[in-house]
Amino acid sequence: MEEINNPFLEKLLNDSSFRNWANNNNKNDVEFWNSWIENNPDKLDIVFTAKSIVIGISFNQKLVDKNYVNDKLNVVLNEIQQKNNRKLATPKKKSDIKAYSIVAFLTLALLAIIFVFNALNSNHINYKTGFGETLNLKLSDGTLVVLNGNSEISYEKDNPRDVTLKGEAYFKVKPIYSTHAKFWVNTSDLKVEVHGTQFNVNSRKNKTDVILDEGSIKLLLKNGENKQMMPGEFVSYSDEKITHQKINKAIKYSSWRDGTYIFNNTPLVEVMKYVEDTYGFSSEFKDPKIKELIISGGIPNENLNICLSAIQKSSGIDIIIEEDKLLISLTNNH
Repeated sequence: MEEINNPFLEKLLNDSSFRNWANNNNKNDVEFWNSWIENNPDKLDIVFTAKSIVIGISFNQKLVDKNYVNDKLNVVLNEIQQKNNRKLATPKKKSDIKAYSIVAFLTLALLAIIFVFNALNSNHINYKTGFGETLNLKLSDGTLVVLNGNSEISYEKDNPRDVTLKGEAYFKVKPIYSTHAKFWVNTSDLKVEVHGTQFNVNSRKNKTDVILDEGSIKLLLKNGENKQMMPGEFVSYSDEKITHQKINKAIKYSSWRDGTYIFNNTPLVEVMKYVEDTYGFSSEFKDPKIKELIISGGIPNENLNICLSAIQKSSGIDIIIEEDKLLISLTNNH
């Protein structure tokens, strides 16, 4: 977590972990910010001003004119510039200090108004999860989305059936029978065309994987090809390779939504990629042969320590956390 040295409202409001704290959504973020506030009591006012904006202070858009805000902000900034241009040798009076405080307060207030004004008038919707957290969404058309950790979904407010995904998400698309309106999921590799169905999309590291549970979908690949998918099929696409095959439906490949990864004869190197994507670590194997160890079964994914412990027990390895790396080696018994 990056330390906040200059806590302007925009920085707090653009920090996903701070928004989680304000909405009491993530235990780790709540604990972090509570501790940070205890250690920075002088920032209490600005923190709770930002929190009030996050949780939804009601502003009337018609009362805020953008030109008026910009004019007032320019007046404040000009006043600050004039004061900075004065000679440093000039003694500061109490009245000057008071004036600086008023100017600083007005600047922060105006910045807050500008931020809210822009947010209210923005047509762009964006949701983003931190490492190790999931988010349940219901779009305005009735479509349900579960966003996995370290993932992001965005769309235009007036078109929730055309979304862009970075990371992993599970979709339960609401069919619209009256118009047969399509639903689109865009990734860097392909576009998913949907009417109403349930499927999982994982788009990371220059590759997109799609698993279809119900209904039917069509994939429009970046190379110009189209792939029609039926339930129980898996497609993996990158610039180098296309895989299209049936999967074992008894294995719940999208079980991450319930807090568990399910693996079926999966090499350890592939298992660790899930951990890397979810928690933001990189893996370092002390022996290349370890990469080919096979893992089958369920691995809890809601807590990093429990997740790593389960992997260690199922594969006979040791995993040590060192800064942002996971150092992997065989146990002494092997």
